[in-house]
Amino acid sequence: MTDNQFYVEVNVVQKNHDLERICGDKFLSRRIHEENRIIVVLSDGMGHGVKASMLSTLTATMALNFTEEHKEVNRIAELIMNTLPVCSERQMSYSTFTIIDIEVDGETRILEYDNPQAAIIREHKLFNPGWQNIILDSEKNSGKELRTCTFKHKKEDRIVVCSDGVPQSGMGSNKYPFGWGNDNMETYVLELVHNDSTISAQQLASKVVNIANLNDNYHPKDDTSCAVIYFREPRKLLLCTGPPYEEVNDVLLGDAVRTFDGKKILCGATTGDIISRELNQPIIDSFEFDDPDLPPVSFMEGIDLITEGILTLGKVAQILKDYSQKYKLGKGPADQIVRMLLESDEIHFIIGTRINIAHQDPSLPVELEIRRTVVKRIARLLEEKFLKEVKTRFI
Repeated sequence: MTDNQFYVEVNVVQKNHDLERICGDKFLSRRIHEENRIIVVLSDGMGHGVKASMLSTLTATMALNFTEEHKEVNRIAELIMNTLPVCSERQMSYSTFTIIDIEVDGETRILEYDNPQAAIIREHKLFNPGWQNIILDSEKNSGKELRTCTFKHKKEDRIVVCSDGVPQSGMGSNKYPFGWGNDNMETYVLELVHNDSTISAQQLASKVVNIANLNDNYHPKDDTSCAVIYFREPRKLLLCTGPPYEEVNDVLLGDAVRTFDGKKILCGATTGDIISRELNQPIIDSFEFDDPDLPPVSFMEGIDLITEGILTLGKVAQILKDYSQKYKLGKGPADQIVRMLLESDEIHFIIGTRINIAHQDPSLPVELEIRRTVVKRIARLLEEKFLKEVKTRFI
């Protein structure tokens, strides 16, 4: 999410307990547009497998909803713990949680129960926001302890949150008889940030989980999750598709592309022709079919990618819908667009509204939907699933 200062990148990488098909940790995030707010929750269900997954999902969902309603931290904790079942042997709630509530224009608040303490990194060093302990005093949860902090975030701050699987990785090994530990994890993260000051949230989370996996000799003894929040300059991308409704606006489209400060994609032959004419740059076609379903890409100086229109965008929407950590992007035009979209933060769509007669033929496949419908679907997926900032302009 962006304001005049920065974008908030949120990403998570998870590995399941060895031989489990489902992760016992649950990560949820939600953007609340009206309040310029992002809420992130990581919950770790006791044990592993389906039972752990159900408990962590219940916990994370409650945490997200109660936080959105601006409930007090004590109240959130009480509500969650009163709902969760308690282990008969250890008298512990079956699920832990970390809640991060980010007011993009203001402060970040963190509330933790039994998860490893979040690491906050500022200017390549660990930042202490002034953690406070909360002791619950209700009859059912008397004595239970939570941690909380509130701080004003700054550009280039990072917050790293893990489940137990990270610091406890390697436990019982010769190298880490008591587990990798939070201190080692924090040292490793600081080293990564020092070596690459612009390392993305996804890359950082991935490297932490990979080390934890290595510590366990690639047979994780627990569900392993690392979520990273990174406050930084937005990476911008412009995607234009379709000719303007009136030809006199071709000049406006050309100016928008020429002056845009970021990466640029053109989808559609007519769109490419208009920009070629307006920018006085030739289009160079390629004949490499990297995707048998789609025509090959083309090239133009000053433009990062040129593809066919509706079919390609339809496939982009499908890939975004199906996309997960395990999805492997190929080299086809739609895959290239998805890769660029996911690597960007602030995405601008300019949609021409002139009707393409070819797409109104009832004998053509149903997938040939009207351009704006497909782009709206892509925009919604980018906003809701990937927390991207999306701006749409019809021309």
